Amino acid sequence: MEDLKAALRDRCLTVASLPEKGRSLLAATDFHPGQVILSQEPYVFAPNAAEPRCDGCFATSARLRKCSACQAVWYCGSSCQKSEWKMHRLECMALARLDKEKRKSVTPSIRLMIKLYIRRKLQDEKIISTTAMDNYSLVDALVSHMSEINEKQLVLYAQMANLINIILQWPEINIKEVAENFSKLSCNAHTICDSELRPLGTGLYPVISIINHSCLPNAVLLFEGRTAVVRAVQHIPQGSEVLISYIETAGSTTTRLKSLREQYHFACACPRCAKLGQPDDIKESAILEGYRCEDDRCSGFLLRDSEKQGFVCQQCGRVRNKEEIRDIASEIKLMSERTSSSTSPEAVSIYKMIENLQGKLYHPSSIILLQTREKILKMLMDLEDWKEALVYCKLTIPVYERVYPGYHPLLGLQYYTSGKLEWLLDDTGNAIKSLTKAVDILRVTHGTNTEFVRELVMKLEEARAEASHNLSCADE
Repeated sequence: MEDLKAALRDRCLTVASLPEKGRSLLAATDFHPGQVILSQEPYVFAPNAAEPRCDGCFATSARLRKCSACQAVWYCGSSCQKSEWKMHRLECMALARLDKEKRKSVTPSIRLMIKLYIRRKLQDEKIISTTAMDNYSLVDALVSHMSEINEKQLVLYAQMANLINIILQWPEINIKEVAENFSKLSCNAHTICDSELRPLGTGLYPVISIINHSCLPNAVLLFEGRTAVVRAVQHIPQGSEVLISYIETAGSTTTRLKSLREQYHFACACPRCAKLGQPDDIKESAILEGYRCEDDRCSGFLLRDSEKQGFVCQQCGRVRNKEEIRDIASEIKLMSERTSSSTSPEAVSIYKMIENLQGKLYHPSSIILLQTREKILKMLMDLEDWKEALVYCKLTIPVYERVYPGYHPLLGLQYYTSGKLEWLLDDTGNAIKSLTKAVDILRVTHGTNTEFVRELVMKLEEARAEASHNLSCADE
């Protein structure tokens, strides 16, 4: 731990134990928006199983080839295969012993655990080097929350640990320790995403895991390839705790607390969650997850009346009958059962019918309505219906602006989507406005020197050049 403290001190960071929180990461200097606070390579990682991905760089391409020996791992070329060979050699031998059916049970979580023990073995044998920020003792120090896990989950972890034992066949394997490590992965591993926050895989970053959660974070965790990078999104004064968000923060306090309790086994006491039950929090929860006033001209939010016969608009006083609400909710449920994961004009039509019903039921700023519109937007993008996609993108942005702080990657990416669509539709003026907003946010969250932001800035410059050219042509 002293080695880690020294390594973090070189990065102007300190580790301290805070009441009710345990280990915490503190700033030993001022950090400003956009500044990198900490970066780390994964101790272990594995790509998602949804589609074949290179085990080294997570790329998907026609050039992907399976490992000829184990037939379970993909590579994009010899470079990635060679870079991963020290780790994969032992994994390959273990996987190759499995029959075809058993190999199907090797999920990304199972692979993460196999790789965890292989990496520990190779570091113990000095085949892979260790550093202050790359060694198994950092994994050992992670909290497992085993005492807070229900019996069903404990049984599952025991079964998964037994599978690891069967696959590796190492006499030194401790099944109880493996089960505890599965619990550690559950609450410490991070989903590795690309620059547009699309999930690619899972990685364990033991030093990043020291950073605690807040529903009002002052930093953001994103990924550059496999590297986890934490950047400040607010001014973080010296001595302050560095905080990121573990969950989707666009939800009511009750929803956030439930999510954190179930996944991470703690009760959040951040400034947002501390307002639970206060008038502002009740209002925000009713807007985000509650019903709308039946008067379309009223933007009020509804609360259940004292006799629980209906819901009263807090702005105009109208009462909405709970039977009417139940009927619409039932209709939405029936309609939702007709949806499928495929993208087609028919699927878009069904989701639009659901959206129409949700528009009658939920507040205009409802998260539920937003999620439906996001699904429609994605399908329209896949169908290359740019005009209709822009309509839905514009519908989502006011809700994004409401639920996310100014420097949030999702808000920046939504502006980026809007700008791209506007440019495709030759609305260069509005494209410049949207792309400018995207750049202002994403250069803070993603960094100014990343390839993604450089490409975005280039698009903005091209749009400005096009607008200037159009203006000069019009003057002639």
